Amino acid sequence: MSEFAPYEILDAEPGSGIVLLADHARAALPERYAKLGLPEEAFTRHIAYDIGVEALTRRLGERLSAPAVLCCFSRLLIDPNRGEDDPTLVMKLSDGAVVPANHPMTGEERAFRLETFHRPYHRAVADLVERAEKAAGAPPFVVSLHSFTPAWKGEARPWHVGVLWDSDPRAPRPLIEALQAEGDLVVGDNEPYSGALGNDTMFTHCTRTGLAHALIEVRQDLIADNAGVAEWADRLCPLLESLNARPEMHRREYHGSRTGLL
Repeated sequence: MSEFAPYEILDAEPGSGIVLLADHARAALPERYAKLGLPEEAFTRHIAYDIGVEALTRRLGERLSAPAVLCCFSRLLIDPNRGEDDPTLVMKLSDGAVVPANHPMTGEERAFRLETFHRPYHRAVADLVERAEKAAGAPPFVVSLHSFTPAWKGEARPWHVGVLWDSDPRAPRPLIEALQAEGDLVVGDNEPYSGALGNDTMFTHCTRTGLAHALIEVRQDLIADNAGVAEWADRLCPLLESLNARPEMHRREYHGSRTGLL
């Protein structure tokens, strides 16, 4: 286990004003888990990680000179974008695939996965946010990057990109408007998922602490290769740079939460 790092820090200029996060960057597992009893093919699918997100995060980090935290373990092991009390924290069934090593699970194993993988990732996020704030002298603007499948349960998803958010409109509203202004995109406002998820990564590190933030979901087929990653880096970089220049992105504002938490 000592050879398996639960996260990777992409070091850049901590005072750039932006921090990037990739909760589902990789499909990796420590050897002791032996693919959780699933076939190798399962780890090429969305159930294991967000396709294209690691490459996009790296490209954006380079272009924006922004530091990032990449999660290095598969969400099938334990999902870093879920609170510790969430019933989907460790999935027993994912998109039709039964995960044999996740059910039944002892309390000891659940505690081990929390302490060895989930909590270290979140400590790394909190530490990077703190370091970025100290370097810039103001709170950073946090951007979380995800991807979604082109279809769900046989239904095509029309969106090219979605912006997920809870109750703080500072970054999501102008970002959605800017993406819509591109003229060739179907943009989801809290589609294909809702951003109001209690105790997820954005709630824990941003909603609760008053940091300006947005979660960007890009459709996976659009960033599945290097050309697609380059195209979306070209699209997103100027928009994020423009948002980062706004003073409201660098102060703490508390907008509550639609989850009822806080």
